[in-house]
Amino acid sequence: MRVDIYSKPKCSLCDKAADVVEAVRARIPFELRIISILEDPALFERWRYDIPVIAIDGEPAFKFRVTEEELEARLREVQGGMSVAKTGAQDG
Repeated sequence: MRVDIYSKPKCSLCDKAADVVEAVRARIPFELRIISILEDPALFERWRYDIPVIAIDGEPAFKFRVTEEELEARLREVQGGMSVAKTGAQDG
């Protein structure tokens, strides 16, 4: 399982999201990639107003904010073979 965080430098929400993801990663193992949208013009255009965006196995799952409980629940759903459903805070 892989979790990607689309972010950019000097983004306080991105830093908070990364802290949440790392806390959950201590309980549920997964590959983590932190991707700066500034390094890819297409990613910048897609996500510049929505960061941080957290994707699970390539599917956007959260944007702006996430709690440990929400992320852990979603990861357990994915582990159990359920698809990643969008949240109310996401239209990605």
